[in-house]
Amino acid sequence: MTQPDFATLVSRWFQQHARDLPWREPGTTPWAILVSEVMLQQTPVVRVTPAWQAWLARWPEPAALAADTPAEAIRMWGRLGYPRRAVRLRECAIAIVDRHGGQVPDRLEQLLALPGVGTYTARAVAAFAYGQRHPVVDTNVRRVVSRAVAGEPDAGPVTRPADLVATEELLPAEPAAAALASAAFMELGAVICTARSPRCTACPVESVCAWRASGQEAPVGPTRRPQRYAGTDRQVRGLLLGVLRETTGPVPHQRLDQVWTDDVQRARALAGLVQDGLVEPAGTDSFRLVGDGPSPPTADLTT
Repeated sequence: MTQPDFATLVSRWFQQHARDLPWREPGTTPWAILVSEVMLQQTPVVRVTPAWQAWLARWPEPAALAADTPAEAIRMWGRLGYPRRAVRLRECAIAIVDRHGGQVPDRLEQLLALPGVGTYTARAVAAFAYGQRHPVVDTNVRRVVSRAVAGEPDAGPVTRPADLVATEELLPAEPAAAALASAAFMELGAVICTARSPRCTACPVESVCAWRASGQEAPVGPTRRPQRYAGTDRQVRGLLLGVLRETTGPVPHQRLDQVWTDDVQRARALAGLVQDGLVEPAGTDSFRLVGDGPSPPTADLTT
């Protein structure tokens, strides 16, 4: 089977079985697609969908977000996790306004130059918003290519240049067909060629899958050890941000002290939020979300 045939089979399957996701609707703007790609990083679709809809209802274009405060971006981000993405997305919106007249650029090098936009996100926007031919490689795509082409049960933990090359070789020459195939490869890995329980009998390329032909089993354990959350600084940071998100303006230090009993860990988590540009001192003994008011004097993080 030739490489374009592989893409054709997966694309046909995708056109019949793709999930009905709002950012796939015809007419979805490049900005809306960029927001979806940032939100979907390490966050399940079911949690992203309502957050994405609320975000676009408030900030339907980059200029609207660029004109608002970072504090409001953090509030709207809610509990999607990794809230620095909200701040970076606002910085990205500012750059789009300043450099590109408020329009998400369509050239890959310009997308890569935006704050918070990396290899995957830039190619995803170029492909899904502008119908260009680029290898869009996430964990799901790497797994599909690793199994179907290389015959390996799973891909490595990070995307390598070789993964981009291997995926690009599978794409049709015509840009629109390649963009469709990129979305199809991703969907196949997300719902059929999953890490632990692949549904091979429902796969459109089962008959030509090198891994299936090898008879190897899917790995039993996770490829990466799951990150512990309970009791970690991440949990404490989330609790602190939760209080700050629910309050407009400064929050007294004493109120923040109530979220966690370990003084040392709580102080460390709070200092980390300040260092990451999510929280700032507000007076001598209060804190607030960054940008949620006029510039304050410096507070003592050790009290």
